[in-house]
Amino acid sequence: MKKVLVFFLFIFFILPLRAQNEKKITILHTNDLHSRLTGYAPESSYTPMTINDDKTVGGFARIAAILKAEKEKNKGVTLVLDAGDFMMGTMFPSLEVKTGFQLRLMKTMGYDAIGIGNHEYEFGPEWLAAVVNSSASKGEIPPVLIGNAKFDKKDVRDDALEKLVSENILDRKLILTRGGIKIGLFSILGKNAVSVAPKVEPVTFTKQAFYAKKMVKELKAEKCDIIICISHSGVTKEKNGEWGGEDVELARAVKGIDVIIGGHSHTKLDQPIIVNGIPIVQTGEFGQFVGSLSLTLSNGNLKVDSYKLIPVNDNIMGDAHVNQLIEQQKERISTEILKPLGMDYNKPVVETDFKLEGNDVGDYVNSTIGPVIADAIQYYVNNHGGKGTDISMVAAGMIFDKILPGIQTAPDIFRVMPLGSGKDNVPGYALSRLYVTGKELKSILEILLIAGKSDPQNYCYYSGLRVDYDPAKGLLKKIKTIGIVHRDGKIVNVDFSKKNKSLYSITADSYMLEFIGIIKKMSFGLINVIPKDFAGNRVKDMKTAVIDMDEKMEGVQEGKEWLALVEFFSSMKDTNGNRIPDIDKKYEVPVRCFFSVH
Repeated sequence: MKKVLVFFLFIFFILPLRAQNEKKITILHTNDLHSRLTGYAPESSYTPMTINDDKTVGGFARIAAILKAEKEKNKGVTLVLDAGDFMMGTMFPSLEVKTGFQLRLMKTMGYDAIGIGNHEYEFGPEWLAAVVNSSASKGEIPPVLIGNAKFDKKDVRDDALEKLVSENILDRKLILTRGGIKIGLFSILGKNAVSVAPKVEPVTFTKQAFYAKKMVKELKAEKCDIIICISHSGVTKEKNGEWGGEDVELARAVKGIDVIIGGHSHTKLDQPIIVNGIPIVQTGEFGQFVGSLSLTLSNGNLKVDSYKLIPVNDNIMGDAHVNQLIEQQKERISTEILKPLGMDYNKPVVETDFKLEGNDVGDYVNSTIGPVIADAIQYYVNNHGGKGTDISMVAAGMIFDKILPGIQTAPDIFRVMPLGSGKDNVPGYALSRLYVTGKELKSILEILLIAGKSDPQNYCYYSGLRVDYDPAKGLLKKIKTIGIVHRDGKIVNVDFSKKNKSLYSITADSYMLEFIGIIKKMSFGLINVIPKDFAGNRVKDMKTAVIDMDEKMEGVQEGKEWLALVEFFSSMKDTNGNRIPDIDKKYEVPVRCFFSVH
């Protein structure tokens, strides 16, 4: 009888008390959105306000609808987080300083906190500060976590960013109380992410583990029930098939973190990576999925209940209000950026029935998009750049996107080469031109062969050039012949002996050409290339090498890689009679200018 009484007491009193102590938390998360506000891709096919009629994925209107629906059905507390690189990659960031649009949009969508990635520093800390200032001055924005960034006391370039931290507009940490749960958040920018943020100086970053331990200690002191790290660091698959990378190392090194919301490596994780009991999650890229991590907090212990990636596709009816705001911003882009260039946001430029891709699939050598960009630069400069160019080049690391089958508009083409800015109001790095001797040209190509193998981001694509080389030869002795390919197809061999004083022009974006000036350092003093102008004078300031695309107009009219692509594609033939040019079929397979000698 006693046992029966205990059983009934357990059923009626103990179990309900235990259930009351259990609290449900759902974390909805994204990463590496890269301003893909209008879906992916091409934009001409994106229809967020109708369903089952296109193949595009992503889009902020659809993401907003998913966030709203998930919040409504989830039991307990729901958080919405983003792990950085929320900007850069489309035309939308071009107006951010003026309009402060995207952060306010993400607040409207329901984001509770956002981490800063390396691409938010794309134009330097002053630009990032201006964007945050503009956004906050025009309305509400989500809490933005600046993580382990350190400011230089002597350099003024990061003062505006530092001021935002002192004014609590940017946060080091964040504490949210939801449903009786105290949630502590902090963010981290990883070592690799910092290494690919060339404009981040003078901002530096505290080591991840050291900073994380400090944050955990502070948040524990605040009696947080859960501690979440928003990490823009990444994970990698090791040769043994196990997961590694900076987020895995962080989970091994730091006790007290409960969840790592990851980004940077663009990794689609169908299930969390569990390291020392810490779930690490990441959704891939471009808003193609929203992650949903369901947790139970019981008596101070956190347990993973389930995880899913929610596809952001044409099965989702977009949020009408968010879509309307985006459409209004598209019109501003069209009016302020594209129409002065004779373009329109939605006007077709070219179409293709095959994919042009490159570094996004990791096969740099067999890229189909790298060669077409190099050819586009060559075509563009030789038609507008005064003296033209002998050689055009582009590095794989500067290619940001692929071209998917369908009708391409200017924004689709811009996504391929969206990085950088010049002195005009047109986004993109300015095209620049330098002159070198035949001997120096050989040295440059020899170094680039090495650089491409040591880091695929440095792999280069060329136009106007034919090179025969022997991969079996030793350092700086691989190249056998160099030929300049003229417009009529004639190949003229380059004499790369010391006696040849002829100069050869090389065109690339201004960021990449800075590489030529540091070849001596890269070759440990073995090679010294002196960048020159047309007259053979040494170029000391790379800004003077920017090409004036229309010398008849006042000032320097900068050329951009994406504008070169637009013009090159526009020159192609319309093969199906619909009055839209078609991308030349020759680019369906890799086009090479380096030929191995056996």
